[in-house]
Amino acid sequence: MDKPTAVVDADPAASAVRQRKVKKDLAEQVPVLDDEKKKLAVPAQIQSSISAATLGREKKISLAYKAAFLIITGLSFLTRTWGIGDPGQVVFDEVHFGKFASYYLRREYYFDVHPPLGKLLLAAAGWFVGYDGHFLFDNIGDDYVANNVPYIALRSLPATCGALIAPIVFLTLKEMKLSVVGATFGAMLIVLDNSLITQSRLILLDSMLTLFAVCSVYAWVKFQKLKHIPFTPRWYLWLSLTGLGLACTTGVKMVGMLTIAAIGVAVLFDLWDLLDYRKGLSMRQFSRHFAARALCLIFLPLAIYLSFFYIHFAILIKSGPGDAFMSPAFQDGLKGSEVSTNTSAIPYYANVTIRHRDTSAYLHSHVDKYPLRYEDGRISTQGQQVTGYPHRDLNNHWTIEPVDADIYPLVDHYVPDEEEQERSVRYLRHNDLVRLKHARTSTYLITHDVASPLTPTHMEMTTFKANGTQRYNETLWRVETLDGEDGDKVRSKRGHLRFVNAVHKVAVHCHKGLLPDWGYGQQEINGNKAVTESFNVWWFDEVHHARIVNGTEIGVEDTEVKAKKSPKPGRRLSFLQKFAELQGLMVAHNSGLTKPHPYSSTPITWPFVLRGISFWERKDGLRQIYLLGNPAVWWPAITGTVMYAAMWIMDRLLLRRGIDDFGNRVRNWWDSTPGFLFLCWALHWGPFFLQGRMLFLHHYLPAFIFSVMVTTCVIEFVSLRVSETGAPERIPQPRRRSVAPRQGGVVYWIAMTLMFLVATAGFAYFAPLTYGTGFKSIEDLRSRKWLASWDLQHA
Repeated sequence: MDKPTAVVDADPAASAVRQRKVKKDLAEQVPVLDDEKKKLAVPAQIQSSISAATLGREKKISLAYKAAFLIITGLSFLTRTWGIGDPGQVVFDEVHFGKFASYYLRREYYFDVHPPLGKLLLAAAGWFVGYDGHFLFDNIGDDYVANNVPYIALRSLPATCGALIAPIVFLTLKEMKLSVVGATFGAMLIVLDNSLITQSRLILLDSMLTLFAVCSVYAWVKFQKLKHIPFTPRWYLWLSLTGLGLACTTGVKMVGMLTIAAIGVAVLFDLWDLLDYRKGLSMRQFSRHFAARALCLIFLPLAIYLSFFYIHFAILIKSGPGDAFMSPAFQDGLKGSEVSTNTSAIPYYANVTIRHRDTSAYLHSHVDKYPLRYEDGRISTQGQQVTGYPHRDLNNHWTIEPVDADIYPLVDHYVPDEEEQERSVRYLRHNDLVRLKHARTSTYLITHDVASPLTPTHMEMTTFKANGTQRYNETLWRVETLDGEDGDKVRSKRGHLRFVNAVHKVAVHCHKGLLPDWGYGQQEINGNKAVTESFNVWWFDEVHHARIVNGTEIGVEDTEVKAKKSPKPGRRLSFLQKFAELQGLMVAHNSGLTKPHPYSSTPITWPFVLRGISFWERKDGLRQIYLLGNPAVWWPAITGTVMYAAMWIMDRLLLRRGIDDFGNRVRNWWDSTPGFLFLCWALHWGPFFLQGRMLFLHHYLPAFIFSVMVTTCVIEFVSLRVSETGAPERIPQPRRRSVAPRQGGVVYWIAMTLMFLVATAGFAYFAPLTYGTGFKSIEDLRSRKWLASWDLQHA
């Protein structure tokens, strides 16, 4: 598209008649960006000649916009808040986001793949009504009333955010010069969509994400309308508000980066347009424009985004369930962390348990063997299984043994230091070569060049019975602590590390995939050649040794104990170091969410509502909450969006053949208004096709809103063009706002009325699934199952 920026002052209604030859005279082109300048240049005498009737008409239209805005806002709040207290139980992902809000109020550190803003706002809502975070939202169906949880207050925040989306959509369409009827129609489609209502009524983040996304677009549209008065306070205000919106969108979920991408592309087209010498800007003036956009749309959002994490760290000062994800240096800064209160150096011949950092699974083995032949026909060694097990068990215990220098002379020569001589013990240190002996079966951890069960590119992990020097070298593992230095002791609870095989140079890797029945559904453990991958990181949990009692080594001087409990200030991480570590883990874990989910779906299915999500169900009264878009809104929305793309392509093809069917003024509006919205739709949907993580229908909600706005523009545009067919030659008129398109006629009103009534009927028909009010009979429920892929409960 030529210029997909949100410049919106040109009028499709004020277009020239069909032009069969492309006008090449640049003087005949009317740049949209200059419209406001021309208005300012109108002589005072002409301005004073505006009739009282015209002023009255403008006042009437302004009142119509205000009345429509109030009605839309009222209906939006009504549909989002009606019956918000029902059900009084934990629903779907409230188990996550309600829990995180509680952790903020308890000030206990947690880990999540999403940035903190949305959860901070939820916690603030709870704090405001006196909630202390005593409830942890453990299971779907847990009772709120019985546990004295102010869940209505917590749900009211997302509901308020969801209710504000439709009014912002209305204001955006109004600024894009759509008529009162057109802007109202587009906003009402948002009001009547069942999926947006469902997502807004629960303790979830998506209504906040979507609100901030549409606010960002609205602020950018307002900024574009002020291009005739650059560098004024109002100009900077709306540019800064665009940056604020982008920061808040990304601060709720990382997919807010898609909104940044959409605005970013529009900025590039905007700057490219300003660079045109015909704009009359010197390079110094252009540099000022560039600097202002960089300041407000890059540095300002970045600073605001960082502030969310600063608040996050300032609140979460106590040890909590997220400790294990973080580095020992990070954990050192948390009050009560086991890293500083219950850690010990690990002596050789200690009996230890080893846990995976990212999944918390224990390194485990048992006497059962791998099957000789896997389901895909590959052959195994039928060795003893090595797996990841989530619970404590005697089969999780391993003994750390030193390497025999007589058998493997390449091992570094060991010389005990003064401390070890005094205590008659040898400590495990960074980069030591060790053997890991499974305590229950007296076999040694080994890997070899045989494909693992679930990941053929990785090596099988098994154990091997000691037999002199046979395959001895393959049982040797180098202990590499993250950020460790030679000579550093490896400690329990705090030392994140990798085990790298001395022969095959692969790291012990914990795969999220679960083994079949023969592996008891435990996680696969294999050898990964990509040694530095995140899922190769482990830590020592329990340590059993004669010198260690209750996690503390006996005979250690009080000064060392104090040093462990009160780390030196120099070891504490700075804010930026904490941010970088957490941000990296968020990205890694988010991309690692690949485990199949019964309600996950693929991006290609989203616009057509081929799959929903079951949020909650109760058999009594056939009640359930099922996330499902209103087909009477979603299907026309994707149709209108595809129509826009087809019409844009057809116009360009006609231009190539010398036929100008739109005219410059209409084309400028066509590219800059629905074109910008189409860009937002494409960039909020297309990137999901490139993601490997599990995805759900709610990921499409921001894109859906933009597709509704595109469709609204297309409907208004088509109504104007159809009414012009066969019309006499018209003289282009200045753009004026209107209650309805001036040339729409009866067909326009009939079409809009029918579409609105159908959307309303669709909303009412699927409302029992939205509000969980239930059905009178199975047949009544089954009548809502239009597609076989809609996996409704009890249907």
